[in-house]
Amino acid sequence: MPTIARPQTFDERSAGIGARAGLLKLDPLTALAAVGLIACSIVALGFTTRNEIAGDPFYYTIRQSIYAVVGIALMFALARIDYSRFRELRVGLYSLLIALNLAVLAIGFGAGGARRWIELPFFQFQPSELGKLLLVLALAGFAIDRARRQTEWQRTARLLLLGFMPALIVFVQPSLGTALVYCAVTFAILFVSGTPWQHFAAMGGLAAAAIAIVLVAAPAVGQPVLQGYQLERLTSFLNPSDDPADSSYQTKQSLTAIGSGGKLGRGDDATQAQQGFLPENHNDFIFAATAERWGFAGAALVLSLYALLIWRALRITTLSKNLYGSLVGAGIAAMLLFQVFVNVGMNVGLMPVTGVPLPLMSYGGTSVLVTFMAVGLLQSIYVQSQLSSPGRLRTAQ
Repeated sequence: MPTIARPQTFDERSAGIGARAGLLKLDPLTALAAVGLIACSIVALGFTTRNEIAGDPFYYTIRQSIYAVVGIALMFALARIDYSRFRELRVGLYSLLIALNLAVLAIGFGAGGARRWIELPFFQFQPSELGKLLLVLALAGFAIDRARRQTEWQRTARLLLLGFMPALIVFVQPSLGTALVYCAVTFAILFVSGTPWQHFAAMGGLAAAAIAIVLVAAPAVGQPVLQGYQLERLTSFLNPSDDPADSSYQTKQSLTAIGSGGKLGRGDDATQAQQGFLPENHNDFIFAATAERWGFAGAALVLSLYALLIWRALRITTLSKNLYGSLVGAGIAAMLLFQVFVNVGMNVGLMPVTGVPLPLMSYGGTSVLVTFMAVGLLQSIYVQSQLSSPGRLRTAQ
């Protein structure tokens, strides 16, 4: 006998309509900025890395394109999910964050004494990159939880401990740049959650004391906290001419590449990046490689796309239907802004070289996928704000 299809219930029809409407309510400017940046990355990698791998000139380009396709799919998938569900999973997400970063210390691989990746069949997974997003989701949930007998100082100390614990584990790998990103996310969530200014003043004093201990006191007594190459990277940018062949070599080559780009770039004559003078031209110094080939015009386009993306992240933060969404949006905005500021800063000699990737521009599967997932969460916050209050759609742009 022929089967008779069961009619959909009202809730099922509403869910289907809501999902389709949600996709129609995606923020186009956020999507434009993210897709534009990954397109710039693929084009830049195609020109600057064609001589990197013998016999495979499109090694980086093909892989970055695959990461882009998967990342965009993840962005759309997360945009369909109500981000508020992650608040209920905060303990599990935080446990996963700690477990992954501890696992990389045990079974991970790397170079130069550092362990930062876990080898998968078709992918090198970097847990500390995913940890950025897990920290945002978990810490935002913990920030909303207020114990009845907990003072403001106790609440601030609790959030600091929750934020700095994974940062310390990542620092031990060692990955100083990523640990600093964790700290930036923690401070952003503290700020948006309403932490009093006196607490930030106290944290500033403690930070100054910690820096003095790490850079001055500990080395003076023969117990350095930072490894030699880390200390050189943190201080060499202040006087790059003191040691141009060693710790400041990367900065000098980056400045040479950017300066030679001029207004419109050198095109095929961009020898710094294409002939191997510029180190890590596919990763840490992709901005310098872009500026050399396409000049000020290319660099301005990339920075404009970042400005658009971060502006939309901040705008979406203010549109959230609840405090959890505002905290998640603020954490993602801080994550993106800090990485862009540090990476571009080290490319132009204003910041130390700490290995912080340029989101969606630097080559790297985990970084690209996590950044697109973060953009997907921003889209989810935007969609939910419109679905909860349709009348706000006209004023959200």
